[in-house]
Amino acid sequence: MNADPIRHVVLLMLENHSFDQMLGSLQSEYPELDGVDIESPSARFNVDQSGNKIFQAPTIEQQLERDPKHETENVLAQIANGNAGFVNDYQVNVAGTTATNRQEVMGYYPPDYLHALYQLGKNFTVCDRWFSSLPGPTWPNRFFALSGTSSGEVLMPEGLRHPRLGEFTAQDQVTLFDRLNEVGKSWKVYFYDFPISLLLNHQRRVENLACYSPIKNFFTAVQNEKHFPSFVFIEPKYMAADENDDHPPHNVFKAEKLIADVYNAIRSNDELWESTLLVVSYDEHGGFYDHVEPPAAVPPDSLRGDSNFGFDRLGVRVPAILISPWVAARVEKTLFDHTSLLKYLIDKWQLAPLGARTAAANSIGIAIRTQKRDELLPFIRIPYTQLMPGKPELEKEDISTHHDAIHAFALFLARAEGAAAEGLVAGIARGAGAWMKLKAWLGRELQQIGRWLTKSLDSHLKDKNLATTRVATEQISNAQSAVASNASDVVKL
Repeated sequence: MNADPIRHVVLLMLENHSFDQMLGSLQSEYPELDGVDIESPSARFNVDQSGNKIFQAPTIEQQLERDPKHETENVLAQIANGNAGFVNDYQVNVAGTTATNRQEVMGYYPPDYLHALYQLGKNFTVCDRWFSSLPGPTWPNRFFALSGTSSGEVLMPEGLRHPRLGEFTAQDQVTLFDRLNEVGKSWKVYFYDFPISLLLNHQRRVENLACYSPIKNFFTAVQNEKHFPSFVFIEPKYMAADENDDHPPHNVFKAEKLIADVYNAIRSNDELWESTLLVVSYDEHGGFYDHVEPPAAVPPDSLRGDSNFGFDRLGVRVPAILISPWVAARVEKTLFDHTSLLKYLIDKWQLAPLGARTAAANSIGIAIRTQKRDELLPFIRIPYTQLMPGKPELEKEDISTHHDAIHAFALFLARAEGAAAEGLVAGIARGAGAWMKLKAWLGRELQQIGRWLTKSLDSHLKDKNLATTRVATEQISNAQSAVASNASDVVKL
């Protein structure tokens, strides 16, 4: 690792799409890439409840209204019998699906449709064997990405009053951020609205909360390479309008713009660009089809929670691209999961271990070269017209269980703060009334009078999202004030 020229690592982790869906068509650029064979569209299929074959096919759908299930029991059903269960699981477990919906589960985006991912894939290193760390949803996969384990947890809360809400926050493990602190490596978490990495209990310590910063500061920080953190984790916008996390039914092009914005920002400073590795990945597949069966894996520890899952198998393959002037335009076929980034950082900066899974993982450092490349992709542009969603109402409502989970965690944090947070608790927990929902439904049906009919629900959801965001930002602000005060006291001494 002594020859490694990388001084900064930036991780941008998005949500809920499979490798085949997002990057599979890159096989037309790299014949060796294990993706989608565009010339043989009938090569891969799933069978629906009526026995119909649903083939892989191109799609240009920006928003999938009915989100596929992706809890562990669903994913294990999806990958059974050689990944033959995606369509059946969707049809059985998601109410009201149509033949068109079921086709979208098998869909893939055609070449160059997702301009940011496709351009980065053509110019840098695509990892076509990067799997999520377990067959399950967002939270436990993100725990693996930042700590090497999910402490035996495979589930997420499915509502504000979930009876096991406290158990989902029992993530007391040592994290990557702790290990970076131990060796004096700087780090930042840049976020848009509610950083869900705060689910890791150590992140809510004062000294760690002080390292959280609004995303606008990332675009300022890139101007100074010498003061840019050694490690940066970017959390997208999860809630309300303009979500760019790529979680259905959010407009995929808003995530494309986020990818482009992050790349363009780093690229704008030559000194930073020439010393940085940007990793763009997805936490899990979101229930969308991928044809490669997940392999066996080393359990991270002996913790099992209430599940029967042994943590001995990886989840579905997800998109992942390594971006730097120190990587080649190629396909990396080494087996990776989210802990492969942890393994690289542990080896690179001589960090203490982060569990058995990380210790056994292959390091992404294998893709780093010692010869710098010049004349690379200078700038990515996402047309403004693509950012306008076809179904804007889907970007206002709390559609997915992930929205419910974030609100539930904010409620947990607000309650932990005591009486001072009572107003926030009320704002988060308050449900939309039946009349409010009925008016919103009528408004969507009768668009000519829809504006005033939906106004009260839109206002409710806006207040709810603002309350959830305030829970995190107030904790971070208080922590930063405490750290600054302590530093001032030290100076006075």
